[in-house]
Amino acid sequence: MNLQPIRQDGFSGTRPGVSTVQRNTVLRNTYWLLALSMVPTVLGAWLGVATGLSRAMTPGISLIVFLAGAFGFMYAIEKTKNSAAGVPMLLGFTFFMGVMLSRLVGTVLGLGNGASLVMTAFAGTGAIFLGMASLSSVIKRDLSAMGKWLFIGMIMLLVAGIANFFIQSSALMITLSVLAIGIFSAFILHDLKRVQDGLETNYISATLGVYLSIYNVFQSLLMLLGIFGGRDE
Repeated sequence: MNLQPIRQDGFSGTRPGVSTVQRNTVLRNTYWLLALSMVPTVLGAWLGVATGLSRAMTPGISLIVFLAGAFGFMYAIEKTKNSAAGVPMLLGFTFFMGVMLSRLVGTVLGLGNGASLVMTAFAGTGAIFLGMASLSSVIKRDLSAMGKWLFIGMIMLLVAGIANFFIQSSALMITLSVLAIGIFSAFILHDLKRVQDGLETNYISATLGVYLSIYNVFQSLLMLLGIFGGRDE
């Protein structure tokens, strides 16, 4: 995810030399690849729930596998984004992320109204995405400058999340989930606006950024719904 702003003057951030046709092509390919990436994510989550693969790992091992796998895949995607291996690498990453999500999905599905909570989280995430996508198409102001602040917020969330793994504070977990929804919703707006302004011209990189934001929004919504809306069997 390229968060370095090209212009910060408050006016149009459209990159010179990138035509409207090129920007629309990148945006269209981003949407198509984003939709396709949901298939391996769902398959990964289903496999994780069905086999108990994610639950078989201790929380500590799961955290290490998640961090190593996620950052390893993102590095590989960045290296292959301009080659034929870029799309398969991205889809492999989304499958891995689905498997890692299966622990939370399985926990929520174990509640009496678990299936409806998962669908509610899915619908809520879809609504946020559509809202941010619509907003990105009507805002004329350059949003590049907000990228560095969102990046700082994301790093703080990551550090606080790792710390809470050891602290195990329910209040902090709820707070981080609420903040994550806000930060990653803004990231969706920011990343889609970059594509529309011609500041991001690689649809694989664009898809990766938006996918990660959607993933985090869904995960945070599902966690909050499980805490506040869950019913025991």
